[in-house]
Amino acid sequence: MTSERSISSWDDFPVHQTSEFIRHAATSDRNFYDRYYFNMHSSSDDFFAIFSLGQYPNLGTTDAFIAVTKDGIQRIMRASKPLQDRMDVSVGPLRIEIIEPLHKLRVIVEPTDADISMDVTWTGSIPAIEEPRQYLRARGTVVFDTQRFAQLGRWEGTLTVGGEHIAITPDRCGGNRDRSWGIRPVGEKQPDGIRQSISVMPGMWNYMPHDYGDHSIVYMCHEKPDGERPLEEAVRVWNDPSRPIEWLGRPEWEHDMISGSRLLSGSRIHLPDAPEGPITIDVKPLITNFISIGTGYGIDEDWRHGMWQGDTEVVQALEYRVEEIKGLAQYGVVDSVGEFTYAGNVGYGLYEHGFFGPFPPMNLHDRGDLHP
Repeated sequence: MTSERSISSWDDFPVHQTSEFIRHAATSDRNFYDRYYFNMHSSSDDFFAIFSLGQYPNLGTTDAFIAVTKDGIQRIMRASKPLQDRMDVSVGPLRIEIIEPLHKLRVIVEPTDADISMDVTWTGSIPAIEEPRQYLRARGTVVFDTQRFAQLGRWEGTLTVGGEHIAITPDRCGGNRDRSWGIRPVGEKQPDGIRQSISVMPGMWNYMPHDYGDHSIVYMCHEKPDGERPLEEAVRVWNDPSRPIEWLGRPEWEHDMISGSRLLSGSRIHLPDAPEGPITIDVKPLITNFISIGTGYGIDEDWRHGMWQGDTEVVQALEYRVEEIKGLAQYGVVDSVGEFTYAGNVGYGLYEHGFFGPFPPMNLHDRGDLHP
């Protein structure tokens, strides 16, 4: 027997899917991951908090972050440690408690030098819904093979950021969460080799789950530069679980891109096949969180999701002015709180977009192009 144990707490539960211990994924692909994503907002431009925790069994690491944008400042706490027990859903000052699976969770962030602390409880407004599986192969290698579920909900508790104590109440504070697992690029950057001239997820990415009070709409679209769509979805989910999920048909998008950037000032999502007849959702951003900087989503060379940070736990604090980082961050995923309106309904939620490499429909003809 070696000092490095494969057995862990999860192995005492009947959840095995392969002949391996739960500590080991069914695939040896280094890019296997299993993570939580949450966001929280006040249905306004007051603040936008995003927090996440991921495990990377084949890289032997687990990490987490919280990023809060408020008053033009983006504050980040990020933490990493070696992965020992997959039932341990905590890293540094951040931990997740699953109170009622698929319905109620608690997220706690203890105070650090990042000047962010939090104790909030999530309650799902709609049932957790299964998203389409995402599968992408680039020149022979599987780069995405992921499964997710998504949920809209409300938050309650307290948030402290920049010395200000904010009461989080469910009447005004909502958000969305997802659980995703599978294969996608994580850890230290691999040699590009034959893939050095291509993006692992080329084209446009839209992800916009949003809440109207008695129902939510989840729209997503990955469209390649040539118009092919590896992934798309538009569904309406009612808070009343007795009402069926409604498929809204093929979504069509219309975006307003800010000149000299890859950022959007607004959008219209057209759903011509909705059950009640064609509808158009108008969207405008209220406040933006540039999660591609500092949190591990790929732009920083020294901190990527799953990257080995050493044998001991590491906790770091970062602070940026939003105006100073958006020029670089616009080349990654951009998350905003959005205001969504259609047919007299007003809702709030995630307005997420990304334009990766060329995308001629928006006059982006090279990987570094900005909108004219």
